[in-house]
Amino acid sequence: MLRDLRAVLFDLDGTLIDSAPDLGDAADKMRTNRGLPSLPESLYRPLAGAGARGMLKVAFGITPEHADYEAMREEFFVNYERAMTVRTYVFEGVHQVIDALRERGMLWGVVTNKMARFTDPLTQALPLFETASAIVSGDTTPHAKPHPEPMFEAARRLGLAPELCLYVGDDERDIVAGRAAGMRTVAASYGYLGEKTQIGSWGADLHIDSPLKLLQLLPQA
Repeated sequence: MLRDLRAVLFDLDGTLIDSAPDLGDAADKMRTNRGLPSLPESLYRPLAGAGARGMLKVAFGITPEHADYEAMREEFFVNYERAMTVRTYVFEGVHQVIDALRERGMLWGVVTNKMARFTDPLTQALPLFETASAIVSGDTTPHAKPHPEPMFEAARRLGLAPELCLYVGDDERDIVAGRAAGMRTVAASYGYLGEKTQIGSWGADLHIDSPLKLLQLLPQA
């Protein structure tokens, strides 16, 4: 099924890196600055992939429709920007996966909904991303996932047809975007999963419960 693949594209948060601690801290700081009690990281983690929207929902129960949302989102952004790599780390096994892809002559890249404001400094700070052939952020194209346009952009940057790419992500929107672009898809059940946690309903071609499991699905060198 995956024998003709030429590249693997990944979601970022919850798939390659665990950024939930720093995302949660940025929102929790807003609570403690207002005299509210701190919340445990376990509450923030499931919605870490939703960025500011998810973190503010957990911390304050507000949605983008709230009158104060825009101002609070920018406050969250500033907090996060100041401490993006304090506790963020690359998931165990990811380095080995990337090394194996390169040994097999395959390209790799990232398609994330994280804005370039954060994606660029974060990926520049982590040596893992030095060999990525494409990094597409949530505002690189006019549309973010689940729209397929970011996937098409990544394929263009790789110089490949989308059907030669595999996309790996930990949220339903990742699978929806990948499928809409004509890519084969893998759901990463070890990630954050978002609000729709029944990954069997996402429509992914395959599922993995750890990064290293991906290597078992890919063609050998």
